[in-house]
This record gives sequence, C-alpha cells and structure tokens, in this order.
Amino acid sequence: MHVVGLVLCFFVFSFSLGAQTLKININKNHKFQTIDGFGASDAWRCQYVGANWPEDKKNKIAELLFSKGINDNGNPKGIGLSIWRFYVGAGTMEQGDASGIKNHWRRAESFIDYKGNYDWNKQKGQQWFLDQAKQYGVDKFLAFSISAPVQWTKNGKGYNGDNKDGEINLKPEYFDDYAQFMVNVVKHFNSRGFEFAYLSPINEPQWDWEKKSQEGTPATNKNIFELTKLLNDKIEESRLETEIVLAESADLRWLYSNYGKPERGHQIDYFFSKKDSSSTLKNLKNTISGHSYFTTWPVDSLITIRQKLNKQLTSHELDYWQSEFCILENTDDIGSGNKRDLGMDTALYVARVIHADLTLANASSWQWWTALTNANFKDGLIYLDTGDEKDKYNLDKMKFDGAFHDSKLLWAFGNYSRFIRPGMVRVEINVTDEENFPKDSFEGIMLSGYIDRDSSKLIVVGINYGDKACTIDFQDFKAESIYITSKDKNLEFKKVIDKKITLEARSVNTLIGSF
Repeated sequence: MHVVGLVLCFFVFSFSLGAQTLKININKNHKFQTIDGFGASDAWRCQYVGANWPEDKKNKIAELLFSKGINDNGNPKGIGLSIWRFYVGAGTMEQGDASGIKNHWRRAESFIDYKGNYDWNKQKGQQWFLDQAKQYGVDKFLAFSISAPVQWTKNGKGYNGDNKDGEINLKPEYFDDYAQFMVNVVKHFNSRGFEFAYLSPINEPQWDWEKKSQEGTPATNKNIFELTKLLNDKIEESRLETEIVLAESADLRWLYSNYGKPERGHQIDYFFSKKDSSSTLKNLKNTISGHSYFTTWPVDSLITIRQKLNKQLTSHELDYWQSEFCILENTDDIGSGNKRDLGMDTALYVARVIHADLTLANASSWQWWTALTNANFKDGLIYLDTGDEKDKYNLDKMKFDGAFHDSKLLWAFGNYSRFIRPGMVRVEINVTDEENFPKDSFEGIMLSGYIDRDSSKLIVVGINYGDKACTIDFQDFKAESIYITSKDKNLEFKKVIDKKITLEARSVNTLIGSF
C-alpha cells in the first residue's frame, strides 16, 4: 500500500508556541515499503584512485564508504553502504584522444576488445573498490552500462553525437552481442563470488548524449524492451539469479508522463502494464527506477511530482528505486551544482530529497550518483583534489595521489544508509498536533521510521531543516541511542536518557530504540 507517512514542524510558530513539545505517535502496524538498500556508484573516479593511489589513502576512503564498524567513542567509521553500483565501461579509454572525450577521468575501459577477446584485468581500480565492498560486507552489487562497447555503436564512439532520433547508439546487428556481453560480465564476477544481484542495461535514455563529455546513449522504450528480452533469455539460459532493473529515467516525470518525449516517456505504463508482455519476463524486477534530478526545487515541485509518481506506482502495484542523484538544479537554498560544498547546507538539502523520495514516492532504494568526485561540483560523497591550493584540480596529478575530504553529505547520507538495512520496513509516524504542525511543508522537522522485523528495533531518522532546535516526545517509542550529523558532528553517538529528545538546529539524526 502506497501511503505517505511524515511529520513536519513549522518554525514560523517558534515564538507563539515557545517551549511546546512536538508529540509523536508511531503506528508500527501501518507498514509501507520494504527497503532494498542505499548505494552509490564507482563511476569514473574510482578507476584511478583504486588503481594508483597509496594504499593507506584508498583504504581509508573504502572504510568511509563501506564500513559498519564503530570507533572507541561509539561513532561509526563509515556509512555502511548496502548497494554498490559497478560501472561497465564501453572502451573509450582504449580509444584515447580518438574517443573525443577530453577528460581522461570520464573515459572508461572495456572488458571486450574489437576482436571479441575478454580481458578481465581491465577496470582494475574499480575492481579494487568492488573487492573492498565485498570484504566490508556490502549486501548487493549492481552492474550498470550506459553505452555499448564502442566497436558496436553506430558512430564508433561512446557518446551519441548529432543523431537526434532518440534511437539507441547501437547497430541493430549487435543487440544480441551487447546483451551477451553484459551477461558475460555478470557471469565472470559471479564466478569470483561477487554475485551481481542486479543488472541495469540503460541509463537516462531520454537524453540525446550528443556532447563529448562522457559515455552515454539515448534509447526509445522499444529499444530498451528489445534489449531487455534478450537479457532476460540469456540470464535464464545461464541460470543466473540476477534481476534486470529498468529504466533509470533521467527525470521522474518521464516515468508517469510523456514530458515531451513520447517514445521515451510513460515508462511505467510501457514496461509494467498488465497488458504488456514485459510483465512476464521472469528476470525483470518488479521495480521502476528513476533519477531525482530537476525535480527537487521549488519545494512544492518536490512534493507534487512524487505524489503523481506514487499514484502511478500504486495503480501498477510497482516498487520504486531512486537510483541516481546529485545537485544539478539551481536552487535558492544551496545555489547550483557548481562549487563543492562539504558543509551542512548541501547535506540537509539532499537529506530532504531522500526523505521525500522515501515518504512520498515510497522508494525502496535510494542511490547517490558518484561516490568520489575530483571536480569543483556538488556531485560526490568524498571529494578529491591535489592538496595544493594553487593547483587544486589538476586531473593529471590526481591520477596517482592527492588529498581526500569527507563531507557532511557523506555523513548525513549515513544517517540513512548505516542504520536502515535491507529488509527493514517503513512504518507510519504521526504528530498529535496537526493544527499547529501541518504536514504540507518540508521546511522544519521531517521524520521517517523503519522497523527491523528480526529484532523489532525501530529506526527513526529526523531532519531538522530549521534554524532552531526542536523537542520531540515519542508516545510509544523508547529511544536508546542517537547519532547526530550537524556542523560539528559526524554521526556522533549519544545515549538517550530522556523521553523527550531535542533535535539540534540544522541537523540530521538517527534514533535507535524499541517499543
């Protein structure tokens, strides 16, 4: 059942309400989606860091991303990602400058060459991170592709170029080869014990991918369906348990409407209509995936777009993944994606997006775009540079060594990923004073709750977006511990000794307890 459960505290009332406490009820019997996990991708930046950087630095980066351990103070060592997205490259790295992609970091190697030979030593740096993820106990691995190997594309490139018809950049005679290639990648890594649970064959098919900035291809729904049928048959023939996940829509509106591109829109109806034969594909996961880009500002758009999406999901009895996000929109709260921000402003903005996707669209998984970034842009959890302020973003120097910086965004994401584990179920949270604390704004307190069915523990994530602290009083939930991310705390652990809990201004908090 797809129903919204959230609570908000308006700080416009702070003067008139004074010290009034917000009373919260949790209805553990009113359940929503089951969580599949929280993740990020290795796209581009991991290839050089994993292959070339000093062991101590890349080991620390892996710990920050994957560890579920705690330090001597009880604070988490990392954010414990439960999904790791492994990018399957198209071979622009081997093409070199002939690829047309100037930024070396955005080129990618391919496991298959022009003669059809496989070299499993390729993508060495990404494989290093994949191995670390496995050692840390990451729950699920996902392989994703955004372009066919360049020898099979129509223009011999990893990007689409000037073709504007929306068709996939893949020669018709190579559809079968492309499907077999992706299945062979999954089979190889499964044989090494990595067990790719998911395979995503197409990424953001609504864009034309005409720019020479990275690998990528458009695709019509018909293209995707044809490729998916081939993948389904080959997965079944190989007796793999891998599920195909579609369709990594570039904007949530393409999931439930045409949004100006009829051959690439209405993807829920196209792929999961009960009349459509795709619903009979054994290895297609009953989940649609989309990206939250360009749907998060202004706040009323954040809300209404997800409500429309949820209505369509409900009518199809379909699960939903938010499978990629970073800051691309220009917003009043944090500006645009330009210029990195390691502080709480971006962390809180993204936490609000996560909350909206989980409580309005009932996302069962939430995945950040790229785990590492070497750009002066808001697109990473961990930020890389040379360590030299005079030559901070020298990409050639960074290929072999550099400095890395955790961000408040990393830790705020950890308020979700570290504690809300696969298999947990979201439950309803209500405020008793709805007249003074209405539910139709995302400017103050935002709460969501998750129950561990095995231990009956309850996890509550509370965002305080406002500039004043707010006290909450749970009527039927006893919090035992709280982990706080704020301007001076990174998932800092504290024991809870009072029934009433104060959420710091501008903070993200995770409460753990029982009924």
